[in-house]
Amino acid sequence: MTRAYKQTLSKAQRKQFRARMWEFRRRPEDLTPEQAEDLEALFRELPELRKIYDLRCKLTRIFDTAEDHASAEAALGAWRKEAEASGSDWSGFLELYERHRDGILAYFAERRSSGPVEGLNNKARVILKRSYGLKSCDALWTRLILDVNWVRERIGRTVWDMHHLANRIWAAFCGYYT
Repeated sequence: MTRAYKQTLSKAQRKQFRARMWEFRRRPEDLTPEQAEDLEALFRELPELRKIYDLRCKLTRIFDTAEDHASAEAALGAWRKEAEASGSDWSGFLELYERHRDGILAYFAERRSSGPVEGLNNKARVILKRSYGLKSCDALWTRLILDVNWVRERIGRTVWDMHHLANRIWAAFCGYYT
């Protein structure tokens, strides 16, 4: 839908449209008044996006507020019916949900995710791509620690937990324990 719409715009209009799409990706409570107005302008241009945005926000609220596995499953079932009735194509997400339903619902037991570990894995992959030609494990490890330390300054305490995990990974990676 957005691709077809962008083809009708001039280069300057496409740039403005892309900027408005950033507001579309944010939660309503995180928008400044100016950003909220930009989002409303986007909805005036493409009214179908409002339905998608509202459904996405409802889904996010389920993950933020469901108290347990059973209430989450019921809320997700109701959301699914609403998404299917919306006329938008949610098949990719719904198929993903069906394939990983048990794992997704398990989140509601303790509200833990593998996000921090996945983030560290992604950081290591980016460093490997960016640092093509590193000759040693130590050089890669140094790059990873530098990047993780930089993130710590911006995020705070959660990265300290990642240091402990990173040290365990380092020990396993190098074949000895510290």
